[in-house]
Amino acid sequence: MSTIFTKIAKGEIPSYKVAENDEFYAFLDIAPMAKGHTLVIPKNVEDDYIFNLDEATYMGLCAFARKVAHAVKAAVPCKRVGVAVLGMEVPHTHIHLVPLQTEGDMDFRKSKLELSSEEFQAIAQSIWNEYVKIQ
Repeated sequence: MSTIFTKIAKGEIPSYKVAENDEFYAFLDIAPMAKGHTLVIPKNVEDDYIFNLDEATYMGLCAFARKVAHAVKAAVPCKRVGVAVLGMEVPHTHIHLVPLQTEGDMDFRKSKLELSSEEFQAIAQSIWNEYVKIQ
């Protein structure tokens, strides 16, 4: 059975896409820790543990996430983009990219932001525009 992330990548469930290629997909987290909090996933592999990925998929995912992180940093004012791989809540490998001002911004226990659809759309478009520039 497909995971929610596979359905998102296939367009069966709407998302705020920020980057995509044939193998990977990046979209805004709908319960973000910070504006621009992005999830990066492999499209065709549903394993829930990143270190189970074959080497080519793992390396490709990391390279894709790196490009997306550069786009996030260019689009969202922040000092850095933090990266985390937890994979506990959705059984599909995913990388969190979180714009940071301080280390405390990357606390998964803190309250999540509530943004309007218009805010999500504007952020996603800004990141997409930066991603396209670095291609």
